Amino acid sequence: MENEQVPLKKRSRIVRALLYLRDRFDLEEGKEDELETIDYISKNVEFKGANLWILIFAIFVASIGLNVNSTAVIIGAMLISPLMGPIMGIGLAAGINDFELLKRSFRNLGVAVFIAILTSTVYFYITPIHDAQSELLARTEPTVWDVLIALFGGLAGIIAGSRKEKSNAIPGVAIATALMPPLCTAGYGLATGNLYYFIGAFYLFFINSVFISLSTYLIVRFMKYPKKHFLDQKREKRVQTYITIVTLVTIIPSIWLAYGIVKKSFWEEQARRFINVEFQFSRTQVLGTEFNYLPERTIEVRLIGETISDEEKAQLQRKLLAFGLENTSLEITQNGSETDLNILRNDILKDLYERNEALIEDKDQKIELLEREISQDAAIRSLSFEVANEARINHPNLKKFSMGRSIFTDLEKNEVDTLLAAYASFRPKAGIAEVNKLREWLKIRTKADTVALILD
Repeated sequence: MENEQVPLKKRSRIVRALLYLRDRFDLEEGKEDELETIDYISKNVEFKGANLWILIFAIFVASIGLNVNSTAVIIGAMLISPLMGPIMGIGLAAGINDFELLKRSFRNLGVAVFIAILTSTVYFYITPIHDAQSELLARTEPTVWDVLIALFGGLAGIIAGSRKEKSNAIPGVAIATALMPPLCTAGYGLATGNLYYFIGAFYLFFINSVFISLSTYLIVRFMKYPKKHFLDQKREKRVQTYITIVTLVTIIPSIWLAYGIVKKSFWEEQARRFINVEFQFSRTQVLGTEFNYLPERTIEVRLIGETISDEEKAQLQRKLLAFGLENTSLEITQNGSETDLNILRNDILKDLYERNEALIEDKDQKIELLEREISQDAAIRSLSFEVANEARINHPNLKKFSMGRSIFTDLEKNEVDTLLAAYASFRPKAGIAEVNKLREWLKIRTKADTVALILD
């Protein structure tokens, strides 16, 4: 009997642990009424009136942030952007078989995207700053991390939207998934005639939108939101077919594209690792590298220094397979072109200039500090003579007097401070009242909070 009770106790502990975990991860707790959540998301789908003007102004703010390379401004624009509404509406509509909501969400998202790109194009066309800054360049090509951020961010957004108490998760998702900057970058691409920027940025927005919608769809289905039913069964079946087709047409290509992004990211990571590991020569340095995934996988390496042999080149080409770089060609340019040498020379000169500039700036600061110290000491020496003559009028028995700045260390507080110190010698010796009178007068005369008076 005792042997049978041991497994029973273990099973009961496992059951309690599972029940505890179920309670911890229960999505039903704090959940808003499903119809209320559907109504909340549906209302945020519309883009007209105030919502449209907010979008336009937010696009202007984001475009300015990208233009001047200000991360804080871009984040602010993403906070006020209402772009999340129709994107979550698409996922919700697919999840509850609401074809009318699906059409309305797509229509409003189309309007929002058109207005956003048009607004940013106008801004970047008229702005005097046409250089592509780092914040803008970061939105020209999606990576595997963008896909993951959109997926998990979308999951967080719809779960937060289904709660009774709305949190700041949805604005946080808008920031994390960066829906607005890609549209602004697409506008920059149109304004400057750079189709590569336009396609790459719009591709990033498309990937983000699809995976946020997919996240919404998955949570709506998982939480078993009530589906829309029709009196006409044939119409209901037709609507379900339309939604399935639209969902598949949207999701399948995006998953394939996301798979391509993942493959490209892994390839580029392995290519960088290959360069770092294999291109270690004592008399040859890597001047620059370039990775091209499409149309053909190519690693271009520019070297400067001692020329490597054809045998070494062939060996490097064979080593590509060990790094998982199949179907990849290695192109090596040695000793650099005249342009490469000029770039290297300019980089060296720039580095020297920046270092010297930093040293000069540091020395200037030290000189300024010393000049300020000398100036203050000179002022106190001059003041000391004047104060001594004035003090002699009130204190005829004052024989010697000096004043200067002294550094005092408070050992209890472990602090160092500069105080005004005065030395006085009376003949005959002064009483306590006369000493206090001199101390108080020195505070008023020198406008110092504290005066350390030293008596001989």
